[in-house]
Amino acid sequence: MSDEFDDGFKKGDKNDLKPLNIKEKPDRLTAVALKDGSEKGDIPVISAAGRGKIAEQILQLAYDNDIKVRSDADLAEILAKIELESPIPGEAFMAVAEILSYVYRANGEPNPFDAVLYEDAPKDDMD
Repeated sequence: MSDEFDDGFKKGDKNDLKPLNIKEKPDRLTAVALKDGSEKGDIPVISAAGRGKIAEQILQLAYDNDIKVRSDADLAEILAKIELESPIPGEAFMAVAEILSYVYRANGEPNPFDAVLYEDAPKDDMD
């Protein structure tokens, strides 16, 4: 008796079953550059986006200018579909805020996302 059966497929065949919750990596690299709008009180905008060779150039410019880079393939795919110089969509704001927070910490700068609410309010008004 054997616990194997012949289903016509060899092990490692392209027709092997794959879990549905696993995403395959894209064949081409995707990179997105954001312009911080905190000085003007604006939300960040997408200043550059590209795939393949253009993504490599975006990353090389960042490395050459000592700009911190954070990898998030899913977010890059979402933001790469947005028109340049457009503000980031609300659905992606929390993910972008997390990345910008990382960049501020890496650069040793104060994090604008660590604002204290009601800092100037009298203690009586907060109750």
